[in-house]
Amino acid sequence: MKRIAVLTSGGDAPGMNAAVRAVVRHGLACDMEVYGVYHGYAGLLAGQLELMNARSVGDIIQRGGTMLYTSRCDEFRTDAGQQKAIEQLRANEIEGLVVIGGDGSFRGAQALTKKGFPTIGIPGTIDNDIPGTEMTLGFDTAVNTVIEAIDKIRDTATSHERTYVVEVMGRHRGDIALWAGLSGGAESILIPEIEHDMNEVIQRLMEGHKHGKRHSIIIVSEGVCPASVIGEQIKEATGFDTRVTVLGHVQRGGSPSAYDRMLGSRLGAKAVDLLQAGEAGKMVGIWQNRIVAATFDDVFNGVLKTDNAMYELSKSLSI
Repeated sequence: MKRIAVLTSGGDAPGMNAAVRAVVRHGLACDMEVYGVYHGYAGLLAGQLELMNARSVGDIIQRGGTMLYTSRCDEFRTDAGQQKAIEQLRANEIEGLVVIGGDGSFRGAQALTKKGFPTIGIPGTIDNDIPGTEMTLGFDTAVNTVIEAIDKIRDTATSHERTYVVEVMGRHRGDIALWAGLSGGAESILIPEIEHDMNEVIQRLMEGHKHGKRHSIIIVSEGVCPASVIGEQIKEATGFDTRVTVLGHVQRGGSPSAYDRMLGSRLGAKAVDLLQAGEAGKMVGIWQNRIVAATFDDVFNGVLKTDNAMYELSKSLSI
């Protein structure tokens, strides 16, 4: 394989640029030509491809987001759209494609592979919601961004003796809330995977107040319910001065952490190696600090497990 391409798709995640950089430079080191596809699958259909060199990806490893841009594309979901994408790739004599994104992006990549065009996926999503890898690209940075926000919110919560409810991303997966809540000393963590008891949350707040605690932080994953609902329930039941902060898309941005830069670099290089070895229809990931590969079918059929021990630990440490 002498000519490959790389694109980013779906929601952006810190570390995507590190992965793009690794695909391009490792591809060049393997005597390949590497094309960057701008604006994801939509850009692929539009023929927005550019031959990359080492300088094309210079000075991007420290940047958040994706220098290739990203978008969602309904046309690509169709059989005709997928066939058009393959025609664009073959018109440029490209033999393999690296797709950096989440579940939806991988389903698109798998569709291309089933039609005879080799693809490899790199898991890029802050939600850490892809089976087959212990960590997804961008998750570590997102957690650190939330931690920084929690630390600052706690300063003002302490000063004003308030209870703060902080809403973080995670519609179906509560890892951001769980990791950030434990690391930030939250009094309660509410995640989609575990049904919460508001009576217990309120009781913990009341007990803490009785023992001298004058401020509290409650972390709510967006998949549970709006933080404003939790805030109103707490205020009504306790009478405490309660405020709500929704962190929103600030969690997606920012310079990637050292871990995400390292992970993106390792995953990008491995994706190139797999294409060069004739592999296709697989996702690269990390497991016990080893770079591994799993078929898209295994990824889609995999089951994510919640770390109940971490959840229980957060409760025992927040007394």
